[in-house]
Amino acid sequence: MSIDKIAVVGGGTMGNGIAHVAAQAGKDVRLLDVSADLLQKAVATIGKNLDRQIKKGRLDEPAKEAILGRIATGTDLAAGVADADLVVEAVPEKIELKNTIFHTLDAAAPAGAILASNTSSISITEIAAATGRPGQVIGMHFMNPVPVMQLVEIIRGLATTDEATAAVVALATELGKTPVEVNDFPGFVSNRVLLPMINEAVTALMEGVADAEAIDTVMKLGMNHPMGPLALADLIGLDTCLNILEVLHRELGDDRYRPSPLLRKYVAAGWLGRKSGRGFYAYG
Repeated sequence: MSIDKIAVVGGGTMGNGIAHVAAQAGKDVRLLDVSADLLQKAVATIGKNLDRQIKKGRLDEPAKEAILGRIATGTDLAAGVADADLVVEAVPEKIELKNTIFHTLDAAAPAGAILASNTSSISITEIAAATGRPGQVIGMHFMNPVPVMQLVEIIRGLATTDEATAAVVALATELGKTPVEVNDFPGFVSNRVLLPMINEAVTALMEGVADAEAIDTVMKLGMNHPMGPLALADLIGLDTCLNILEVLHRELGDDRYRPSPLLRKYVAAGWLGRKSGRGFYAYG
């Protein structure tokens, strides 16, 4: 199956990144969100990220304009996916929201279209159950920032077909990514391993073991991590980290995934990391 037309639902950090790499790979992209203002911000972010590529000599101005020219935007979800070969959902980690969106996508997208979720923790099998085409529902978990990070976790639900999986794996390769197939368990591989580390770093900070910079320095210099866990949490978004941990704790029933009280406190305060200007660190 050839995938040439891609609809991306959600213009936030992950959605605009997915639209960016898809358009850069020559795909026709429709980026969808609930308001024109959000879409304008999303396209502006893509433009800024393309400018960074130009400064690094990886792109020129005509190529930037061509990429942006392949991205259309819209606020009508049903109309926006009507001719898509693939739809990638990239909205917050709330199963009720995803189920509502996938119910709409199932009714509006062409019968042969594949419906993918960028979920980082929620069951693909459960999402697929909101549709009448579970064989064509799959997980495409991109890493943040999407234009930079190479990995895409490909998650098969219980009913996902070999054909849908092969098409999505081929697409991820076309986008310049490295696809890795994983099974449909809470958190998959990436977040099942990563989030307990972040959570323990938050707990160490809460207990006064060390300050944030010291914790991150230990992990960078001692464990050869490119970024400390607290700085990484700020990049991901503390609300996203909390949502993933809540899914892991609920679905696996293991207290090692219980979110740290300090993480809950920061999210309640609106300290969400880079996107809010304050998390474990302050940002200008």
